Amino acid sequence: MKIIFLSHPLFLGSNSMPRYANWLSNGMRERGHEVEIWQPQPKFFNLPAPGSLKKWLGYIDQYIVFPFVIKSGIKKQPANTLYVFTDHALGPWVPYLAQQKHIIHCHDFLAQRSAMGSIPQNKTGFGGRMYQKFIRSGYRKGENFISISKKTQHDLHEFLGDKKPKYSTVVYNGLNQNFNVQDSAVCRSEVGNAIGRDVSGGYFLHVGGNQWYKNRPGVVKIYNHLSRHAAYSGLPLVMIGPKPNQQLLNEREGSALKQNIYLLSDASDDLVKKAYSGASAFIFPSLAEGFGWPIAEAMASGSFVVTTNDAPMSEVAGNAALLCDVCPAETEKQDAWAAKTATEIVQVLDNLAQKEALVKAGIENAKRFDSEKTLDTIETIYKQITGAN
Repeated sequence: MKIIFLSHPLFLGSNSMPRYANWLSNGMRERGHEVEIWQPQPKFFNLPAPGSLKKWLGYIDQYIVFPFVIKSGIKKQPANTLYVFTDHALGPWVPYLAQQKHIIHCHDFLAQRSAMGSIPQNKTGFGGRMYQKFIRSGYRKGENFISISKKTQHDLHEFLGDKKPKYSTVVYNGLNQNFNVQDSAVCRSEVGNAIGRDVSGGYFLHVGGNQWYKNRPGVVKIYNHLSRHAAYSGLPLVMIGPKPNQQLLNEREGSALKQNIYLLSDASDDLVKKAYSGASAFIFPSLAEGFGWPIAEAMASGSFVVTTNDAPMSEVAGNAALLCDVCPAETEKQDAWAAKTATEIVQVLDNLAQKEALVKAGIENAKRFDSEKTLDTIETIYKQITGAN
């Protein structure tokens, strides 16, 4: 089978979607298929220009130049070629391939929902709303879809409206690294070395980026209340992710426990794995996600996981995590939310049998997210779409 993956351009600086495209293409190549990746090249983007114009030059490469590449490229491909859009945000290219065999991978519709005004924590300006409408008008021309969660599929069908997809299914992500339970004492020693502090007694952990929906400031709010419980007042908070944004820095600075809050950037994959296994609790109170990779990663590593009682976080966590309320948008209600969540965490930490049961269930739950099984399932779907044997 000939498969052409359409991917986001590398020149935009985002790594996650091109990495996903490479994961798919490598997986299909290993399964014996002929594979290509098509993505815009920075012809106009590389021209000398002020930074304020770079975005628009990039749009020319993506939405004016690249469609000509697609139309000329189609003529050179076998008739039964499958065109795979690795993200529904590539919607503007869908009309050029809608008459070919195709399928669209859908990750999360947070930008789409924000543009429609359904997420008060992330308001979108006029330009952003028009851009998301442009994307939506494109993927609505598609017929076949794979969503990474039931929540994503629900949002997809909502945005498709009266247009019923020819094919729509859910395939959960697979863990693309080897996460497993490691010796907690060894792991805590290495985490301690990384932050310059003895954490042999444990620590609270968060892993995630600065996106609004990750709710990193909310993690600090919860930690402030956790430290009011005597048994856990000496445990630090370790937050692993990119360089913190100003909102997180402000939240940390306003905490009476700021000296116990460690913001660890550029951590190696090995250190992240050890941090999961050594944590007293992994706190992941996201407001929204497309999937929620760290939930599965932490569970596979033997962490006691705390996450949000809302899809898809609850979908990934199953019955193997402590599910807390979603942090309210109203600032005046957030302290009470943090206090309640901290109390619920302490209740589990104080009940060793309950904590161990959740950890055991988490290790088992994480087995659902096997990368090779995911690729096998996706390959089967690709064959269905093309009619290949």
